Amino acid sequence: MQKKRRRRILARVGWGVLLVVVLLIGGTIAWSQIGVSGAEAEPLAAVRANPDVTITDDAAGIVLSPSDGSSDMGLVFIPGAKVDPWAYASTLQQLAAEDDITVVITKPWLNLAFFDLRPLDAFTSLAPDIDLWMAGGHSLGGVRACQLATDTDALVLFASYCATDLSDTDLPVLSIAGSADGLSTPEKIADARHLLPEDAELVEIEGAAHSSFGAYGPQAGDGTSTISDEDMTAQLSSLVGAFASEVDSAR
Repeated sequence: MQKKRRRRILARVGWGVLLVVVLLIGGTIAWSQIGVSGAEAEPLAAVRANPDVTITDDAAGIVLSPSDGSSDMGLVFIPGAKVDPWAYASTLQQLAAEDDITVVITKPWLNLAFFDLRPLDAFTSLAPDIDLWMAGGHSLGGVRACQLATDTDALVLFASYCATDLSDTDLPVLSIAGSADGLSTPEKIADARHLLPEDAELVEIEGAAHSSFGAYGPQAGDGTSTISDEDMTAQLSSLVGAFASEVDSAR
């Protein structure tokens, strides 16, 4: 009798643990799909109409490449948490159109970069002719980019910072912050500065909020942007384009 009772108790405990695991997984999946910030229609339509950019939509990511095929450098860009990857197309299109940089905007699993454990070549394989790669990302996407950066030629952080210690590497790093960012504040980025190489370049765009780095509308907890979308895109493109040229020249 005691053995049967013990088995019943163990079975109940086992089923209880399984139920908790199922609920946790189901809850996480449901949470990851609720409240995703979508791409704003007008900026995205402008990207699709840009004759200087060729768009390739793949299950792993969105590829923006120069229409003339002149690119020899790429950027693997990882979106922020619960932000539609298409929301970054308008902000990054100028890199392809004017700086000849092929941009691969990844499609993170469950809309969250820290759930996406795919290696870098899952994304660089979308542009096999490129032999010089930068890793980059916005917000949580930048944290994930730091983990992949040692397999690349350079790192670009967009309103983000590393949780991985890269201070002993010789990796070229550009970190771009927004003065009005209420989430990845300039102070938080400065506090994580010690995890970057000594010669990392930190730049702050005046008037830029966290959501200024994409086109997906306002974000809870963010500051108020005072920079136009056009000016933001121009400044980002200028900074990243100049940085990419330096990386290319130094190799």
